[in-house]
Amino acid sequence: MKQKQTKKNTHFPQFTYEKEDDILMIELNNKKIDYAEQTGDLIVHFSPKREAILLEILDASHFFAQESKVLPKEIKQKFFSFS
Repeated sequence: MKQKQTKKNTHFPQFTYEKEDDILMIELNNKKIDYAEQTGDLIVHFSPKREAILLEILDASHFFAQESKVLPKEIKQKFFSFS
């Protein structure tokens, strides 16, 4: 059976949300990850040249609920309304 070949998406940033773990991942590019640093609920993965490659926001729903309180009304309406 032939497997369907898919082209890897090369458009960045790419967003992935893992509902079960409540983690939002933002892939900035597809360079090799060398190490990561964590500050609170944010993990930043870096390349060997210290370029940010991947951002992980832990407890994402809580993070956005808190951060949305400080955003201007126009931005909240644009980005947080799903009706």
